[in-house]
Amino acid sequence: MDAAETGTGAGAGAGADVLTACDLYRFYRTGEEETLALRGVSLRVRRGETVAVTGPSGSGKSTLLACLAGLDEPDGGVVHVGGERISHRPEAERARVRARRIGVLLQSGNLLPHLDLRANIRLAQSAARALGNRGSEAWVLLDRVGLPARGRALPRELAGGELARAGLAVALANDPDILLADEPTGELDGRTEQRILELLRERAHAGAGVLLVTHSVEVVRTADRVITLRDGRIRP
Repeated sequence: MDAAETGTGAGAGAGADVLTACDLYRFYRTGEEETLALRGVSLRVRRGETVAVTGPSGSGKSTLLACLAGLDEPDGGVVHVGGERISHRPEAERARVRARRIGVLLQSGNLLPHLDLRANIRLAQSAARALGNRGSEAWVLLDRVGLPARGRALPRELAGGELARAGLAVALANDPDILLADEPTGELDGRTEQRILELLRERAHAGAGVLLVTHSVEVVRTADRVITLRDGRIRP
């Protein structure tokens, strides 16, 4: 494990590892050019712990998140979630691991535009329940994120802060072991950012791991540990 992972809060080391990544490499080819997005990244997230991943644009943060979630395959290295390998498996098998163990919130959003919020949550839960996860009812999740009256709203009918909270409700729909989020508080006002951070802390206190890719000073301040990426590597 890379020594550049630094403890910044009491939550570090609070539980068993829920996610581990060992020596991840990811490169892309465009014609004759090759771009190394990840260069030997190793990290872990423990149950009850919030980890912030920071770094400049182009440092590999979103690529790392995609590999951790099984949405992209590393060219080298391996990722385990809840002791189960998710990398280097067929997409159908990775999808089953995601449905059972991972909540994902990407910058591009995780809401289907033609479904209302309740239907988006129920769709996310359907695969998880087929694999044995119960999860919370849609109305409970919407109440938890402060949207109890918006269950029948379509994504296009929501304001920016409401969209962020609705996306978080969908990411939590399968009661995941770990939540992976890319800029979950980006472009939100301070009050909405605090509400999102409270919900994420609640998830960690309930025993899940939380890993956030972020540029937010407030997110970094409240994290248990901070990992900095530069040029595809973890740096001090």
